[in-house]
Amino acid sequence: MSLRINDVVPNFTAETDQGQITFHDWIGDSWAILFSHPKDFTPVCTTEFGAVAQLAAEWEKRGTKVIGVSVDSAEDHKKWKTDIEKVGGAAAGFPIIADEGLAVSKAFDMLPAEAYLPDGRTPADSATVRSVFIIGPDKQLKLSMTYPMTVGRNFAEVLRALDALQTSAKGVATPANWEFGQDVIIPPSVSDEDAKAKFGTFDAVLPYLRKTKMPV
Repeated sequence: MSLRINDVVPNFTAETDQGQITFHDWIGDSWAILFSHPKDFTPVCTTEFGAVAQLAAEWEKRGTKVIGVSVDSAEDHKKWKTDIEKVGGAAAGFPIIADEGLAVSKAFDMLPAEAYLPDGRTPADSATVRSVFIIGPDKQLKLSMTYPMTVGRNFAEVLRALDALQTSAKGVATPANWEFGQDVIIPPSVSDEDAKAKFGTFDAVLPYLRKTKMPV
């Protein structure tokens, strides 16, 4: 069964390049982003992890921990971080999970149950392990995205989606192409009377599309 929005994400204990973690304990009361890749020392993923490193201050500002996962070893992760930091021009302070036994990749439905890693494998053997999971402090999955091997993930969009999730947790929704600070949508489940009491003034673009200022 695939992992669905609002499911509690799997808990697990695993080795990382920074030592052993238990996932739910590691998340604690924070938001968390788990981002995965099929193999260390690969070009697209090196640029992606460099982008994550560059955004360290932004993750911290949003009370969000980030963690990578790969089916390579913790020792490989430590060596690979030298390349990541060279490409990204920033310290890669986040941990990377060593998922050599595929337990995490399978628990998060990134690989089929019968998957294994053949000798002399290439990234194609674990190609589906290119996903992003945004997880709330309640340990529930809030958003997931999966990309093909050839398309680098846009971490500006991951950051925007995180902003939207944290904003929508305040009882609103966000429109297409929304950016932090822009007007938000009042859910249809909220009556006009309750909307006025909760949000003050609002703009009724359509009877079911009402916009108001982003809650602080």
